[in-house]
Amino acid sequence: MSESTKVQQLPLLPLRDLIIFPHMMMPLFVGRDKSINALEEAMSKQTDIVLAAQKDAKTNNPEPKDIYQIGTIATIIQLLRIPDGTVKVLVEGKRRVRIKNFIPNENFFQVQCEEIPEEADSPVEAAALVRSVKTTFETYVKLNKRIPPEILMRVSTIESPGELADIIVAQLNLKLEDKQKVLEISDPSKRLEHLLNLMTGEIEIL
Repeated sequence: MSESTKVQQLPLLPLRDLIIFPHMMMPLFVGRDKSINALEEAMSKQTDIVLAAQKDAKTNNPEPKDIYQIGTIATIIQLLRIPDGTVKVLVEGKRRVRIKNFIPNENFFQVQCEEIPEEADSPVEAAALVRSVKTTFETYVKLNKRIPPEILMRVSTIESPGELADIIVAQLNLKLEDKQKVLEISDPSKRLEHLLNLMTGEIEIL
């Protein structure tokens, strides 16, 4: 087995109505016991945690079948307990991951998972795509006033196709299933092409 597909055993936190992409930092408010236990496990063992979206946000006690198989490995940057019993946690997405199976555990979700390596692109084709995605995103930002200007600043400095796609998709006003689709595209150029189509569609609506 090559190093790029190493299988790990990690706690999992199911997300409702949210997808965390690699390169993305995000505060989460966590209230479910199982989810808090998963965070505590990651903190005490000093491991990363797998973040994967539920197929239906309304499911209160999700089972493995209710959770998407592709998620993101994330690092817990900060964890705060709030007096009402919930936990506020700041996570940073690192890499895509495929959940291979769930390990029986009463207290929290624990999974066997493997990282999905980013595929390499042809540099020329990728560079052209990166340029057109940046231009299209600028247009999108002008029309959609909700995107903070520092995101545009950040996007303008990114040259890696995969990172560019992940940073931008997190800003788009897309349905969960559409974001999940983007998460599941491991080829960075294909991901950018898909994003270009999504943005063009959004711009026409705006």
